[in-house]
Amino acid sequence: MPDTGPILFVTRKWAPATGGMETWSLRLSEALAEHGPIDVIALAGRKNGMPPSAAALIGFGFTVLSRYMQLRQRPRVLHLGDMAIWPLALPALRWKATGIVLTAHGTDVSYHRRDTLKGRLYGCYLRLGARVLRRARVIANSHATARVTRETGWRIITVVPLATDFRPPPQPGEQPLPTRDILFAGRLVERKGCGWFIREVLSQLPPDIRLRVAGTCWDAAEKKALNDPRVDFLGPLDQAQLAREYAAALCVIVPNIEVASGEYEGFGLVAPEAAAAGGIVIAADHGGLRDAVVDGVTGILAKTGEARDWAVKIIEVTQWTEPRRADFQKHAMAEVRARFNWARVAADVRAVYGAVIADS
Repeated sequence: MPDTGPILFVTRKWAPATGGMETWSLRLSEALAEHGPIDVIALAGRKNGMPPSAAALIGFGFTVLSRYMQLRQRPRVLHLGDMAIWPLALPALRWKATGIVLTAHGTDVSYHRRDTLKGRLYGCYLRLGARVLRRARVIANSHATARVTRETGWRIITVVPLATDFRPPPQPGEQPLPTRDILFAGRLVERKGCGWFIREVLSQLPPDIRLRVAGTCWDAAEKKALNDPRVDFLGPLDQAQLAREYAAALCVIVPNIEVASGEYEGFGLVAPEAAAAGGIVIAADHGGLRDAVVDGVTGILAKTGEARDWAVKIIEVTQWTEPRRADFQKHAMAEVRARFNWARVAADVRAVYGAVIADS
């Protein structure tokens, strides 16, 4: 593979904002830095964990252009962290021997599916990018994301699944959490299915089973569902707290559903995270979760939007013996370490860099 340095990595998704795209941006840049020089231009999120404001996003474009003009050496690769910022690649069209790479995650390529004026305009925006940057290479985080990316004309796509740093928590000194608790972790938006699960599945489970919800509220209907008496809302948790919750839960649910907007789960990082921490994952057989879960090994796939199938699979887990549960956890953690690690992600991304440099 050709020498891939130096790399210029531009992203509007960064800590302290929380989410899969922010985690990916931070950890990928760290993993790539172990192999050669990488210059990062990142827009930091807000201290409360939310994304940057609209004004900050607009200002970021000017910041990036200013940094471009200060470059002493043109990068071999310009890597943009998501599809929505594709115009930031336009200056690179005049840079000789600079290859262009973009990453596709989920909403950044699926928003055009919304049957709204904004959705249609965004689709035109992405199609324009595909025409202008026709030689650019796209890294998709799942096969589902690759399929959606092609809908707007992007053609040169490589699938690179995500990774996780989660590990089993140390044995807690305090009283362990109740073993009949289910855990949901993530943003409370319709497509992630927490509200659907509360309304459609929770009532079909034994009455002593409760749902613990860790995350941030983004949707009024999802927030309303948290009023169910069998639900405990924990708010956002740090990585150490989440690891303990994953390991202590009866199971960790990732119940994504089909939504009218056409949005989907680009990957579903919570699934390998929870499995790496010792959680028993039950996830929807939908979208990028098919790449995030090895069915029967790192987790269990349940039929999307079919409440009875979800209830049956959860009840089955309640009936597992301790040896069976321990065996499943052991094999799941080993498989996650082997498949979903950042060294593998960095190697896959560097291979894409090598290909785009060869083309350039």
